Amino acid sequence: MATIEDVAKRAGVSISTVSRVFNGTRFVNPVIAERVRAAAQELNYQPSRAARVLRGNRSRILGLLITNIQNPFFTALVRGVEDIAHERGYSVILCNSDEDPQKERQYIEVLCAERVAGAILVPTREHQPAISLFHKHRIPVVAVDRRVRDEDVDAVLVDNIRGAREAVLHLISNGYRRIGIITGPLSTTTGRERLEGYRRALEEAGLSYDSRLVRTGPFKESTGQIQTRELLALDEPPEALFLGNNLIAIGALDVLQERGLRIPDDLALVSFDDTPWAHLKTVSLTTVAQPVYELGSTAALRLLQRLQTSSAGVLTRQEIVLTPSLRVRD
Repeated sequence: MATIEDVAKRAGVSISTVSRVFNGTRFVNPVIAERVRAAAQELNYQPSRAARVLRGNRSRILGLLITNIQNPFFTALVRGVEDIAHERGYSVILCNSDEDPQKERQYIEVLCAERVAGAILVPTREHQPAISLFHKHRIPVVAVDRRVRDEDVDAVLVDNIRGAREAVLHLISNGYRRIGIITGPLSTTTGRERLEGYRRALEEAGLSYDSRLVRTGPFKESTGQIQTRELLALDEPPEALFLGNNLIAIGALDVLQERGLRIPDDLALVSFDDTPWAHLKTVSLTTVAQPVYELGSTAALRLLQRLQTSSAGVLTRQEIVLTPSLRVRD
């Protein structure tokens, strides 16, 4: 089925122009409007009416934009959002940015064109200019899991510094001194704050920070694989690793398994993010567990608070920080 993006591409115009043609919200040059209609007819595009503004009232649809639909972390987060939305009479449109700022912007344009009532966003980076599109269309937005640099956007987060610090101190308390870290991109608050927690733990224990033991990259399995190989190739490889999320942990475990290395005999591991398999006897990985469902449900409740406030500016920006917990296993 053709989408509004397909029509915009075929007609050589922006998504918002296509939206204006079919919604009649603003004047569009008749020549361009005809080109858009022709493209829509060729593609058999049917304009969505579910999320439009009707008689001055916004829709009952919320947009939810996450960064990696394959990450189990987001399963519970999405469920938290959807449960609250459904309970309050809203439906949810789920979008996946793949950690790609361009794809993220395209989805933000789509959500604005469809005039969703509000949006919840896991941003690909802290500075995201496309957020201004939500403000332009007067669509309230809440950031979840990561911050954005915007004074008008609420945020629902986990205390990443605390979680990382506790994880690394756990390794130190077990006698490890040369500890490596593989975390996410420093353009995200999660990647940067987990590195900060690692540094604080080392400082607290009187251990020096060695940049050779620090690796960053996308929150993906491939990052865990590539960076674990690099750390193991050092002249003085680490005795233990702190891994920035569950996917990085899977990648690291793949490398250790292919090399026949045992945990913790040959290398100790601690990971951010609890996972359903972390407690298994074959792995039994110590993890920093996040209240993921509560991240989603809290973000949805905050967004609904915004929607229920008719006068702009009545609600000041709020940052809600939830506490993670260290789950110690073998």
